[in-house]
Amino acid sequence: MTEALIALPFGLAIGLIVGGVGGGGAILALPVLVYVLGEGVGPASTASLIVVAVAAAVGAGALAFRGHVCWRLALTFSAPAAVSSLLGAIAATAVSPRVLVLAFIPLMLVAAAGTWRRAQGADADEATDCPALSWTRTLVAGSVLGLLTGFFGVGGGFLIVPVLTLWLDMSFRRAVATSLVILTLTGAAALASHLATGSGINVPVTAALGSSTAVGALAGTMVGRRLPQQHLGRALSVVVTAVALFLLVDTLFFGGPPSG
Repeated sequence: MTEALIALPFGLAIGLIVGGVGGGGAILALPVLVYVLGEGVGPASTASLIVVAVAAAVGAGALAFRGHVCWRLALTFSAPAAVSSLLGAIAATAVSPRVLVLAFIPLMLVAAAGTWRRAQGADADEATDCPALSWTRTLVAGSVLGLLTGFFGVGGGFLIVPVLTLWLDMSFRRAVATSLVILTLTGAAALASHLATGSGINVPVTAALGSSTAVGALAGTMVGRRLPQQHLGRALSVVVTAVALFLLVDTLFFGGPPSG
């Protein structure tokens, strides 16, 4: 019960980030579950998928109502991602938590750099239409993101937004809304893959974190409408970089997160 209560304010913060910038929730959910709530990397990665998928679904619903989602691209992107997430989840069972964390860090830094770069022009392009669908680029991006989502046990929003903006030429505001739809679908598929490979969760803690994250995500979509997208994108870059450096120092010098 104590851990569930502690999870509530952290869930609100995670939800604000997910709803405001279209991703990044798992970047905070994993460390919170491991370092604050005492979960092992395996159960935490599965629980984070639930938390972020719930938050993404709430945020996606709010932004879809305002017409910001590029539905055709979102569904085309999600289909190969859902399939490849199973392969990623199977591959993760053969890798130690330490290796998993160390492999995750450079990915976070690359995504942070890409988000910062795109955020520089975010406010200028926020009103543009959905880009033309490139089947090849979208299917390749979806497959790769699905593998990473299943392998690392994260929703992947911190990667999806840079991919949508830099690789698929989508405006930042539309990328935020579209990424939430993709997060919901791919997160659900990756969760099913993790459960199929035997992963478990702490139900009370996950429920508390997930419910508060959903509330935070709804608030985040409202905040995101009022703040400059450039500032939101840069804030996400800073958060991702800070967490990556923390994980690097902890893993190299202090033994890393617990694996139980």
